[in-house]
Amino acid sequence: MLDLFERLALEAGREVMRVYHRDFAVDRKADASPVTEADRGAERIILAGLREAWPEIPCVAEEEVSAGIVPADLGREFFLIDPLDGTKEFVNRRTDFTVNIALIRNGVPEAGVVFAPCTGKLYSGRPGRAEAMDVDADCRIAARRPIAVRAGNSPLAVVASRSHNTPETDAYIKSLGATEIVSVGSSLKFCLVAGGEADVYPRFGRTMEWDTAAGDAVLRAAGGTTVTLDGAPLAYGKRDQPHDSDFANPHFIARGR
Repeated sequence: MLDLFERLALEAGREVMRVYHRDFAVDRKADASPVTEADRGAERIILAGLREAWPEIPCVAEEEVSAGIVPADLGREFFLIDPLDGTKEFVNRRTDFTVNIALIRNGVPEAGVVFAPCTGKLYSGRPGRAEAMDVDADCRIAARRPIAVRAGNSPLAVVASRSHNTPETDAYIKSLGATEIVSVGSSLKFCLVAGGEADVYPRFGRTMEWDTAAGDAVLRAAGGTTVTLDGAPLAYGKRDQPHDSDFANPHFIARGR
């Protein structure tokens, strides 16, 4: 399954970069967030591949959900897809946007891939093994190596959101004492912690499950954790939430050792 995730992420990344290198329109969804033909085209590629290979496993994909297409019953396992995480970065011609595919089993992100097509970095995770890969200009894997979280450095390196920072996040970072702060967009924040390049990623702003699932899978495979503010593991498949929409996440902290 992870092999197909990687192939679909690379193919979707090629489509994203095809749009990135020319002029494109930016539309607005009902929540005012941006969406482009790169989001839609990458999602079509991923969904087609997953549904052909595993028609029995439901898919929850960001743009389909935005259009009102949601599986009635998720069952014990389903796919979560964010075809272009970091659309704001993409629109502003930055480089830290990603393609994300994850398998959720019993509420846990069990396997996932994160591909940053602009920088040629691909990350994957499954129980017991996380990897980082270098991808060449033709979107082919050129090198592969295992990754793991590190014991906390002194000072701690904290990954913060480039586009969605909050006063609560700033207060939490301050509470950690002397820190090195790394600002980056999209699900790459999880991957920096997973690869031992940072120690903690606090998120005190709103996210959806498709924003976090793939990166969370990589982090957990690398030996890290993602917990809510009460210390419980961040769960997936959240529906009928009394104070928020389906698939919305609470605040969380992702960390290494």
